[in-house]
Amino acid sequence: MPPTGNFNPQVDAYIAKAQPFAQPILQLIRQLVHRACPRVEETIKWSRPFFEYKGVILGNMSAFKQHCSFGFWGEEISAVLREQKVLQPDAMGSLGRITRVEDLPTSKQMLSLLRQAVAFIDKGEYTSPIAARQKVVKAPAPTAEAPPEFTKALKTNKKAAAAYASFSPSCKREYVEWIADARREETRDKRIATAIEWISEGKQRNWKYQTC
Repeated sequence: MPPTGNFNPQVDAYIAKAQPFAQPILQLIRQLVHRACPRVEETIKWSRPFFEYKGVILGNMSAFKQHCSFGFWGEEISAVLREQKVLQPDAMGSLGRITRVEDLPTSKQMLSLLRQAVAFIDKGEYTSPIAARQKVVKAPAPTAEAPPEFTKALKTNKKAAAAYASFSPSCKREYVEWIADARREETRDKRIATAIEWISEGKQRNWKYQTC
C-alpha cells in the first residue's frame, strides 16, 4: 500500500529524470520518509528534493550519474547515526555513496532513524547544520564585480536596474558569477539577455527552484 503524505510533482519529475539505477533507490527513500512522517512536505531546493517537517529540513536526497545520496539535516540525529556506525562523514550525505537499494540501511533501521529525527523536531531539539554554522561569525564575502557588458545592459533597462538594486549581495553575486563563468562571448551575451529578462520580473538567479 503506498504511503500517504504530501507529494510534490517536481520530485516525481526529478526521480523520472534520474538514471535507471537511481530511480528505485530514490523511490524507496521517499516511501520510507513518508511512512516515518506522514505530515512531511516535499520541496525542491538547490535543484534536489528536500523533506521538511514543521518548517524544519528533515533531510534531502540526490541522484548523480553513478550514485545517490541521502542526508539527514539534524546535528542530534547525526550523533545517533555515529553511535549506530551508519554515518559516512567523508561522503556527500549521511549514508555515503548509494549505488543500489542494498547500500541503504535496512528499511526497519531507516524508519527508526527517520522517526527519531521527527521526534527531535517535535521536541524542538533538532539543530540544522546550517543553523549551527550561522553561529560562527564570518567576514562578509566581497561584493562581486559585475562584467561591464552586464552593467551596460542594466543601465538600458530601468525596471531591471531597480529590481537588481533591491537584491541582496548574495542574489547579485549569483547572477554575476553565472555571467562571468561563460567561456564564449555568445554564451555570455545570451546569459546577460536572460538575466535582464528575469531581473526585470523580480526573479532571482535560481527562481525555478525556489518554493513559496
